[in-house]
Amino acid sequence: MPKQRPEPFDTQEPEERPSKSQLKREMHALQALGETLIAMRPAERARFPLSDDMLRAIEETSRIRSHEGRRRHMQYVGKLIRKEDLVAIQGVFDAIEQEKEQRDHAFHRLEKWRDRLVEDGDPAVDLFMAEYPDADRQALRQLIRNAQRERDQGKPPTSSRKLFKHLRETLAL
Repeated sequence: MPKQRPEPFDTQEPEERPSKSQLKREMHALQALGETLIAMRPAERARFPLSDDMLRAIEETSRIRSHEGRRRHMQYVGKLIRKEDLVAIQGVFDAIEQEKEQRDHAFHRLEKWRDRLVEDGDPAVDLFMAEYPDADRQALRQLIRNAQRERDQGKPPTSSRKLFKHLRETLAL
């Protein structure tokens, strides 16, 4: 019997397969992504590049009442989502997050203007009017006076809320 030669030693490291635990984590992450898409309103979901099969599976979820049936269906959704363009989906999620941050930033900017107007009064009104010349100065000053009076008397900030609403409408946010 001829002597068998040993396999040549490969100097490169063999590619390791992901562990079973890693595969499960990835599967659960995809199912969570599916849950997120299912929880969205249809108008929000329309922004995502989803296949027809995926959209049908998402619509079908609302008809499933059984806990076990829903669990199995979510596994199916996770399986379908593997075939989707995850990079494009993540891009849409990033865009939505960026829009949310911009809205939050604008909201905080309005809060700061409101607080500054109530604290400083007319000098702040002049600065605001210089930055936003289309604003109604008279309505703004009246709301500021009412908010200052409520603050001084320790009443609930009803006029302060009205002022904020007026600022939001003025800036079209």
